Formats: sequence, structure tokens, C-alpha cells
Amino acid sequence: MTYKFDFGVLLPYWPQLLHACLLTLWLAATAVICGFIIGIVTVVARRSGLKFLRAIALTYIEVIRNTPFLVQVFFIFFGLPTIGISFTPWTAAFLALSLNCGAFSAEIIRGGVDAIPRGQFEAGAALGLTPLQVFRYIILTPALRIIYPALSGQFVLALLTTSIVSSISAEELTSTVQLLDSDLFRSFEIYIVATLLYFALSTIFSLIFKGIDRAFFSYPIK
Repeated sequence: MTYKFDFGVLLPYWPQLLHACLLTLWLAATAVICGFIIGIVTVVARRSGLKFLRAIALTYIEVIRNTPFLVQVFFIFFGLPTIGISFTPWTAAFLALSLNCGAFSAEIIRGGVDAIPRGQFEAGAALGLTPLQVFRYIILTPALRIIYPALSGQFVLALLTTSIVSSISAEELTSTVQLLDSDLFRSFEIYIVATLLYFALSTIFSLIFKGIDRAFFSYPIK
């Protein structure tokens, strides 16, 4: 084996790599937040008394959860322009990731809502609250404690999933790494560094979310 490892060649590119990490975090964070909002709307629609709203919500969830994310990205970026709807790579990546997170968040939220005792629904109705007020004040708040671990895991998953949007040249960590590889031809060093950066980001945020869980959602049993 005559290959000589040289990680020093990457030192001049650290600002570029750190900027790519920030772009990755921004994409993941904004998509997860929008996905959470989409998830709430989807759950409300799925629990609606209107059959067509329930059908739309269920179809959306099933289509997104049972198709590859890469296909969803390609459909938005390459498919929609054929009917006159075009997006930049970054916008297409954000939209695809938000819709993907929304479908999975909807199932997570639904599981938390279903875990709330039926009596709380009836108590809210007895107080004269509207169904939306019951959902917001009586159901969603306690459900958040139940679903928080899954939602925090959803962020880490979205953070790693952002690498797929490099396939449409959306600027983030993986696409930046690929450009560096095409310039430097140091695949081993470059992808080792990329692996370590993803691992570091995932680990840091997993620890942060665990700390938040202990501080705000883990109450002592009396």
C-alpha cells in the first residue's frame, strides 16, 4: 500500500466545511419546525369530521412514509418543472424535507394524542372549549411530553437525511465535500472528515435534547 494519508491538505478548507455544517443545521432545523407544524395540521385534519380532509391527510402520510426520500426530492426538483412549477435546489430541498418530516411528525403526534385519556377530551368539551381549543390546550401540551423523545430523534434523522439533497446540488455538507473531493482527489481523508462532522453534530444535539428532556419533561414520580 503506497497511499500516503494527508489530512493537512484539508486545513485551508475548514471555514468552508464549517459553513457547510451551518447550512446543514439550518436546513434540518427549519425543515423540522415546518414539518412539526405540518404534522399538527395533518393530525387535526385526520381527526376532522370531514371525510375528505381525513382522506387527504391519510393519503399524504401514506405516500410520504412509503416512498424513498430521494424519489420525493427528484419529483419536486425534476418532476414539477414539467408542469411549470420550478424551484431552486435549496428551496426544493427544504420543501421535500419539510413534507417528509411532516408526515413522520404527524404519526408521532397522533401516537401522543392517542395516549391522552379520553376523559380529558370530555372535560374540555364540558368546559365549553371548541375542538381546536381542546386539542391545543388540553391534549397537545401533555402529549408533547410523551412525544418529545421521538421528535428530538426526528431532528437528528433529518440532520443526516440532508445529505441526500446533494443529489440536486443543494448546498450543504455532503455537496461541499463532493466538490472538495473533485478538486483535491483525497476521497479517504475528505469522507473521513465528513463522517466525523456528521457524527459530532448528531452526538452534540442528541446530548442537548437529552438535557432538555431531563430539565423540562422528566418529572419525578411521587
